[in-house]
Amino acid sequence: MPWFMLLFQVHAFLWSAKGAALNGVEEEEALDYLLQFGYLQKPLEQFSNDFTQEEIKDALRSFQLASGLPVTGQVDAATLGKMRQPRCGVEDPFNERTLKYLLLGRWRKRHLTYRIYSYSDDLGVAGTRTAIQTAFRYWSDVTHLTFQEVRTGRADLRLSFHGSTPWGCSRPFDGPGHVLAHADIPELGTVHFDSAEHWTEGTPHGVNLRIIAAHEIGHALGLGHSRHPSALMAPSYSGYRPHFRLHRDDIAGIQALYGKKTLSTMATVTSPAHTTVPSVSLRPSKVPNLCKDGLDAMMLGPYDKTYAFRGDYVWTVTDFGINPPLKISALWKGLPGWLDAAVHSPRTGRTYFFKGAKLWRYRGFKLDAGYPKPLTRIPAKIDAALYWPGNKKIFIFKGTGYWQWDELGTHFSTLSRKISTLFTGAPSYLDAAFTWENGKVYFFKGKNYWRLNDQLRVEKGYPLNTAERWMHC
Repeated sequence: MPWFMLLFQVHAFLWSAKGAALNGVEEEEALDYLLQFGYLQKPLEQFSNDFTQEEIKDALRSFQLASGLPVTGQVDAATLGKMRQPRCGVEDPFNERTLKYLLLGRWRKRHLTYRIYSYSDDLGVAGTRTAIQTAFRYWSDVTHLTFQEVRTGRADLRLSFHGSTPWGCSRPFDGPGHVLAHADIPELGTVHFDSAEHWTEGTPHGVNLRIIAAHEIGHALGLGHSRHPSALMAPSYSGYRPHFRLHRDDIAGIQALYGKKTLSTMATVTSPAHTTVPSVSLRPSKVPNLCKDGLDAMMLGPYDKTYAFRGDYVWTVTDFGINPPLKISALWKGLPGWLDAAVHSPRTGRTYFFKGAKLWRYRGFKLDAGYPKPLTRIPAKIDAALYWPGNKKIFIFKGTGYWQWDELGTHFSTLSRKISTLFTGAPSYLDAAFTWENGKVYFFKGKNYWRLNDQLRVEKGYPLNTAERWMHC
C-alpha cells in the first residue's frame, strides 16, 4: 500500500495541541522521523495495520520524553520543531526501564589510537585536529581511557568527513542540516561527519565540531543516546556552548564502562571487564589470517556493516579495507564461534546464526528471549544462508540443495531443491553466501567467490579471488 494511504489511516492520531490537523507533508515528516530513528519499527509490508494507535502514541511519548517536551502522545508545533533540529544519525534505543544511560558495548583495552582520514574544509587540518583532540579529552578526563593520534597505519578509531554520496560510507548523509554525524559501537571504530555542514569553533554560527565529535566518540566508546536533553549524549544538537561540560549521565555512563579516574579503583576496573565475557566456543581458535584462512559465514548485518566470520572471530569489511578481527562474543554475547551460517533480515531487523542443530536470533546485538532453539525443519550443520529481497525470504543452503524460509509465514517445505535450478552457474557445498548492499548475491567457496545478477545467474568473469577482492590482500 502506498505511503499516502498509510498516512491517511493514521491521520486521526497526529493532531496539533490546538486541535488542527497537521497537513499531509507534516504527517509524513513526523512518521518518517519516528521510523528513521527507531521509535517505530519499519513496516514489514507497509500495510496501514502495521501500526496500532497505541504504538504511534507510545512512539511519540518516547520521543517527547527524551526531548524534554510535554508527554502527550500527540504531535504539536513543539514536537515537530524538535524533530527538525540537527541531530546524530544513530537511532535512539533508549534505556526503557530508567532514565539512566544506555550501554551498547565496550573496548577491551584502555589505550586507544585514533586517525583522522579527512578534515573539515571550514576548520582546516589544524582546527579539525584541535577540535577532535579536545573531544577525546572530555572522556579521558573522567575515566582510565587514554587516546593517541596516529597519522599512518591502522587505528582503533577512524574519523573522516563524508557527503551525500555512498562512497566511503554505507549510510550517506542528507546535506546541510538534520543528520550531522554518526558512529559505530565498539569495537568497530568508525566515526563519520557530514562534510556538507558548516563546521565551526568559538562561534554560535554553524555546527561546533568539538561537541559533535565528543558525542560521536561517546557512541564509539559504547554509549547509547541519553534521555536527558541537556546531556552530551542526547540525540539532538543543542548548539554551541563555550564552557561545555559533560552531564552527570554522560559521566556515569562512561564510568560504568571504564571506571572512574582514581588510583584506588584502577585495579578493580581494568581486569573484571575482560573476564565477564564467557568463553562459548567449543574449541579455541587463533586470530584468523584474513589472506589465507577461509570463511565460516558472511553477511550484511546490523548498522549496514559487512561482517565476516572465522573461528571465534568476526571482522568488518569496509571501503577502506578490513577492520581488525575481534571475538564474536564481544559483539553478540552468548554466541559461539565456528558458525555454520549467519544472515540478517532487513524485513524484521533480526539476525540469525546457525551452528550444528541450533539457531540463535538477535535484534541488534541482543539475544532474543528463548534462544538458542533447536532446528526442527532443516538438517543440522548447514553450509550458508542469505536474505533475498526479491521475495523477502531467507535461503538456506546445504550440499547441493536449498530451502526457502518465510520468517513471518506458517508454511515451510521440508523438501530441498537443487541449487542449480535457481542459481544458474553457482557452486554447491558453499562456505558462505549473502546479499550485499548493491543488491547482488555473492557465493563463497574455498578461495573464490561468485557474483550473481538480478536473474540469479553468475556474471561473466567470475569466480574471483576472495582474499584479493574482499580482504584487500
